[in-house]
Amino acid sequence: MSEVPNHIIISRTDSIGDVVLTLPMCGRIKSTWPNCKITFLGRGYTQGIIEACAHVAEFMNWDEMKHQSPAQQLETIEACDADVIIHVFPRKEILWLAKKARIPMRICTGHRLHALTKCNKLVFFSRKNSDLHEAQLNFKLLRPLGISDDVALSEIPGLYGFKATSPIPAFAVSLLKQHSTKRNIILHPLSKGSAAEWSLTHYAELIEQLPADRFHVYITGTAEEGERVRGSISLNHPHVTDLTGKLTLSELISFIGACDTLVAASTGPLHIASASGIHAIGLFSPKRPIHPGRWSPIGIKARVICATSHPKKGEQLSISTDQVLQAIMSASK
Repeated sequence: MSEVPNHIIISRTDSIGDVVLTLPMCGRIKSTWPNCKITFLGRGYTQGIIEACAHVAEFMNWDEMKHQSPAQQLETIEACDADVIIHVFPRKEILWLAKKARIPMRICTGHRLHALTKCNKLVFFSRKNSDLHEAQLNFKLLRPLGISDDVALSEIPGLYGFKATSPIPAFAVSLLKQHSTKRNIILHPLSKGSAAEWSLTHYAELIEQLPADRFHVYITGTAEEGERVRGSISLNHPHVTDLTGKLTLSELISFIGACDTLVAASTGPLHIASASGIHAIGLFSPKRPIHPGRWSPIGIKARVICATSHPKKGEQLSISTDQVLQAIMSASK
């Protein structure tokens, strides 16, 4: 790009983990053009992630915008006066709006038919068949801006710009103080079906085997997930606290950052933990394209345990309790 853009919109209206892995792209832009303003157009439930990113100046809530009239939506986009929009997660309505708003540079992957007439900078690459990580693939969309997409995994932790902005609720602060002499471990057992999961039986075994004098365990998830967990796992242990349904996303981000380790399948909280710089232990299937090569947590203390095979229908990841226990013990040295 011949001129430095003043304002770039990043459009990614999908899930928490996907959004976390898009933040390094924002960091790359800001390291190239420190004075460039970045606005992130995303779903309302990911707002806490965006607000925790130092690289993003403003958040636009698509969940609110989609209920506006087309004229109101267009007015909102035009008011941004953006030079560039990058459609990381292409959505037809937003592709149309960006063209109608006459944003000068509209970047999208070239494999979407509806992008061919809506965008003027197409980048051709395949996410499904690539050996690159999701975060690395996002950098390819920076090519039309003249920014190199050759980014090593080791560079990515320094590009998140991720820091909690909301205070931890008083009751959770009290819990952390109460157990300050122990290692605080978060177990996030469920994924709303977005990932191959480790069985609740294994989580129950892990809780039993973690020494109560060294560790305090917090169970996180939605209120609905909490009901399912409590139906399968006894949480009536002195070294276990059930936090399901008790934290907003922003509060969860802050709480994760205050703990030592998080264990989860390929979920948003796993990527929050890695971006926060704590020990993030991810449990994965080897099946493409959900394998760790594409979706592993990227952080200075992140690690992955991968099953030997993808679980059959109705089964869970074939990872032993001892494997996860040893990973936690190793992270706690």
